[in-house]
Amino acid sequence: MDFRILGLDPAPFRPLFKLTDSVLREFGALRVRVDAPRSAPDRIGLDDAAPGDTVLLLNHLYLDVATPYRGTHAIYIREGDGERFDRVNEVPPALRRRLLSLRAFDAAGMMVDADVTDGDQIEALIQRLFTDPRVDFVQTHFAKRGCYAARIERA
Repeated sequence: MDFRILGLDPAPFRPLFKLTDSVLREFGALRVRVDAPRSAPDRIGLDDAAPGDTVLLLNHLYLDVATPYRGTHAIYIREGDGERFDRVNEVPPALRRRLLSLRAFDAAGMMVDADVTDGDQIEALIQRLFTDPRVDFVQTHFAKRGCYAARIERA
């Protein structure tokens, strides 16, 4: 079964990069210079920001549903006009390199299944989750910190 992995749409985040650090702090966001490799996975391009890159660390509503599973968490967005990851049957580097939690949801936003996998084994878990006809989409989270990573849909 084919699958599609999606990073976040960059459009809503672009205006944030024009804000001063003090205004960002008022919104609970921070501008951060990355100092270590693989420490700031960008949620738009789904690759890690490199040391020296600037990212925003902010809270993001990743599951906007009227269920107990509505959720927000911290994410990194790399500064610039990055291209949104949107590919079929291709796993991006930020997912491939990490321990992941995959959470399967139905169309009403209720979780119907979940499991954990190493990023280099993600395809098998995606296939298993999508064999359940109730599953409408899957959300991927970085398992160690619990942060939202990406959305997975049937292609």
